[in-house]
Amino acid sequence: MSLINTEIKPFKAQAFKDGKFIEVTEADVKGKWSVFFFYPADFTFVCPTELEDLAENYDEFQKLGVEIYSVSTDTHFSHKAWHDSSEAIGKIKYTMLGDPSGVITNNFENMREGQGLADRATFVVDPDGIIQAIEVTAEGIGRDAQDLLRKVKAAQYVAAHPGEVCPAKWKEGEKTLAPSLDLVGKI
Repeated sequence: MSLINTEIKPFKAQAFKDGKFIEVTEADVKGKWSVFFFYPADFTFVCPTELEDLAENYDEFQKLGVEIYSVSTDTHFSHKAWHDSSEAIGKIKYTMLGDPSGVITNNFENMREGQGLADRATFVVDPDGIIQAIEVTAEGIGRDAQDLLRKVKAAQYVAAHPGEVCPAKWKEGEKTLAPSLDLVGKI
């Protein structure tokens, strides 16, 4: 069953952000757009390239009112150690959630069976805590922050313009569609 259009479940987690350890709950997420960016593990290979890409685009997400939460089943201590030792991870200003208990990963139905690791997955969550977009890729396939930005902009546009939808490859400012009986078979 898909988690699209479902509300995120309660959680409480320790995180690393701005050189400090903080606590984050689902209540902190509500009221703004959020991205939960799951990855398998700290100190690995594809993961730092993705997290660095997000870090390099974080200001663009912030301009859209979007908070980024990277999530792995590592601890917040591991996140700090990785942040302090890796040039790529050292660029991160967004929240790095530790999920050693697997509560958040399981809440998003994203735990690898029998491995204790999260799959490589992205969830776009609206200000009401409702999941609007999901992307899951295999271990060796990295994600693209620019495409994620495009998807967030489309989700925000659709939320702000009921009755309109964004076609394939839609970019901000381009034409949208208004589904209707008159449009059936005309595309």
